[in-house]
Amino acid sequence: MQSHTEIYAGLMSGTSLDGVDAALVAIAPDSAPQLLATHAEPMPRSLHQQLLTLCHADTVSFAQLAAAEQAFCHLQARAVRTLLENRGLAADGVMAVGSHGQTIEHAPGGHHGGPAYTLQLDNPSLLAELTGCRVVADFRRRDLAAGGQAAPLAPAFHQALFHDAKEDRVILNLGGFANITWLARDGHATQGFDTGPANVLLDAWCQHHDRGSHDENGRWAASGNVDPVLLAHLLDEPFFHQPPPRSTGRELFHLAWLKQHLSGAEHPADVQATLAQLTANSVASGIRQLCGERATTLIIGGGGAHNADLCRRLGDALPQSTLRTADAWGWPADWIEAGAFAWLAYRRLNHLPGNLPEVTGAAGERVLGGVYAP
Repeated sequence: MQSHTEIYAGLMSGTSLDGVDAALVAIAPDSAPQLLATHAEPMPRSLHQQLLTLCHADTVSFAQLAAAEQAFCHLQARAVRTLLENRGLAADGVMAVGSHGQTIEHAPGGHHGGPAYTLQLDNPSLLAELTGCRVVADFRRRDLAAGGQAAPLAPAFHQALFHDAKEDRVILNLGGFANITWLARDGHATQGFDTGPANVLLDAWCQHHDRGSHDENGRWAASGNVDPVLLAHLLDEPFFHQPPPRSTGRELFHLAWLKQHLSGAEHPADVQATLAQLTANSVASGIRQLCGERATTLIIGGGGAHNADLCRRLGDALPQSTLRTADAWGWPADWIEAGAFAWLAYRRLNHLPGNLPEVTGAAGERVLGGVYAP
C-alpha cells in the first residue's frame, strides 16, 4: 500500500441534474482526506432534459441512451480538464478520477419480481481517452452483486472524514435525496440509509410553478403553511416505514407521485412548506431510528445545507442535535459527495473495501469499481 500522499479527483452528478461536481483530494493512509480544489461544470439545459426524460421514460432506445451517455461523458471531461487546469496539474498529476456516473434508475429490490439493478450512465473508457487520466468507475454494482442495496456508498467516506471518539455525530446529505450516517463515539458500527426525498420534490414543485430551478434559501416554503392532512398522506408512503438497509431515487419520488396526493385545492406555497416538513420529519425519524434521543452533532452537507428554512425545520424536529455544516471540517457542504468518489477511487487502487455491509446490506466488504487506463 502507498505510504505517501497522492492526489485523486472525484466526479458526482446527483439527482438534481444541474451539473457535474469535480473535487481534487489529497489522500494519505494515516490522515483524513484533504480537499484541494473544486470545480462545478453546469449542465446544459438540453442534456438536463435528455437525462430527466430517461429517468421517467417507460421505454428507451439504445440510441437515446448512447447519445445521453456520450454528452454526459464530454461534460465530465470538461469538468476534469478545468479542475486540473485551475490547479496547474497535468493529467498524470492525479492517480485516478473516480466517476460515479449519472443515476438513471435505482432498483435494488427489482421491479415486479425482476432482478435487482442500478443503472448509472457512464463511459469510463471514453472519459479516460478525453482526459488522459486513469478512471475508476462502476462502484455500485459490486455491492449489489453481493446482495447489497448499492447505496448509500458515502457513509464509508463519512467515517474516514468525520469520526470522533469524543462525540456522536450524524452526517446528513441533503441532495436530491437525503441520506444519513451515524458515527457513534463508542465503537458502535457505522450505520446509515436513505431517509427519503430532500430537494427533488422541492425543486420539482418550484419548476412546475415557474419559480426557478429551486426555492432559494427556502423562502417560498417559509411563506406557506404546512398542510397536516397532506403531510400525513405523504408520510403514509411505505418506503418511510421500511427498516434499513434502504435506498431510493426518482423512480419512486417524483412530481407525479406528489400530484397523486393532491386534491387540487391546495395553495402552492402550502404544498412547498409541506414538502419541506416532509424532508425534516423523515430525516428526524431516521435519525431517531439509528440513535434514539442521544445528543448528536448533526453535520449537514449537500445543496440543502443552503436552505435556511429547511435547516430551521430540522433544528425544530431534532432538539437533541447541534446543527453544523461540514465547512467547519474544511469540506464545504457542496463537495462531500464528489470527494467521496475520489476516496473510493483511492480505495480501489489500493485493493481496499469501499462499502459498509452494515449500511448497504451486502454479504461482506467488497472492493468496488473497475479501472480504466488512459
